[in-house]
Amino acid sequence: MELFNVFSVLITLAALFAYLNHRFIKLPDTIGLMFISLIMSLGLLILGKLGIGTDNQFLDLIAGIDFNKTLMVGMLGFMLFAGALHVNINELSEKKLEVGIFATFGVIISTISIGTLTYLVVGILGINLKYIYCLLFGSIISPTDPIAVLGILKKAGAPKSLEIKIAGESLFNDGIGVVVFIALLGIATGGHNMTYGEVSLFFLKEAIGGAVFGIMAGWAVYLLLKSVDNYQVEILLTLALVTGGYALALAMHISGPITIVVAGLLIGNHGRRFAMSEKTRENIDKFWELLDEILNAVLFVLIGLELLMVTFSTSYLLAGIIAIPVALFSRFTSIGIPVCLLRFRKKFSPGVLRVMTWGGLRGGISIALALSLPKGYEREIILTMTYMVVVFSILVQGLTVKYLIKA
Repeated sequence: MELFNVFSVLITLAALFAYLNHRFIKLPDTIGLMFISLIMSLGLLILGKLGIGTDNQFLDLIAGIDFNKTLMVGMLGFMLFAGALHVNINELSEKKLEVGIFATFGVIISTISIGTLTYLVVGILGINLKYIYCLLFGSIISPTDPIAVLGILKKAGAPKSLEIKIAGESLFNDGIGVVVFIALLGIATGGHNMTYGEVSLFFLKEAIGGAVFGIMAGWAVYLLLKSVDNYQVEILLTLALVTGGYALALAMHISGPITIVVAGLLIGNHGRRFAMSEKTRENIDKFWELLDEILNAVLFVLIGLELLMVTFSTSYLLAGIIAIPVALFSRFTSIGIPVCLLRFRKKFSPGVLRVMTWGGLRGGISIALALSLPKGYEREIILTMTYMVVVFSILVQGLTVKYLIKA
């Protein structure tokens, strides 16, 4: 019954906020939902500070939501599949070198850069945060969020080659970022240092294992799709691919996100061309687009409500404010180094560095990872910094990236 209550509250709030945004505020859908949710959360916090009673049941309900499990286990697979379903694999293949480097070495460069700069900043502010936890913050905030990025790109009007780079990178780098995060978390909490060989083996098992399993699961479902022509059955098969594939990947300790992205690319391209009728394609597209929109609405409402879980102190807030330019500078560096090295072999769109830096939005995945940290002051400072970077990313970068692209 408790799960039903949580779901009911989130859907009701998402519907109400979507109406208010569409009718009066007229911001882009996901940004508007998060903005209204933030305003409501801020109002509840202010009322609490003024001693005006707020509904403790509502606050307890929000506190009881496991954001990490809700997103990383419950929602992420569906959203990644919906995003991958509409990415042209031929266009992505043409950019595979750039996307691959951005999604792997870019994440590692950014993690080290953010971690090192954060360590210096918190030290100056008098916050005692070990370097390994600063690196953990780097791994949390380095990956761009495919859910936020793909939603903004749909309406930004970016050149096709640039859109493929950003979309491809965002689909894969969150999986890589989660792998880096898990490895660093093991070092931070495990009490022993992992060797480079152990980290490399773990990385290969998670990332390569996820990709291989994604191909296998996607191909198996492709064969089933090819053998029937009934869109209701075929939609159920794609749902089974996402839920069963993600669950099996987690059970085998390989990357669930990478598994679903690869499977989604296979079904969205090979499956769409050779295993689906026109009627099936139309219904599958409508189903996954609608499901994606609903989950996006719930997610961005949740991001706004998570403000109630953030610890506010002067030093933490100051660290969060400084973390914003740190994250942007590190994003610029992690994209700039590969772009400079690849310019001799690849052609890049004008302004690619500025657009990819400003268009590298962070979202729910970063908050989910921060909330998954063990309880303690390290979690509180990292969550505060993460939340401030994510809010700035979505509200400021998300609202202005289309103007940068046009310029």
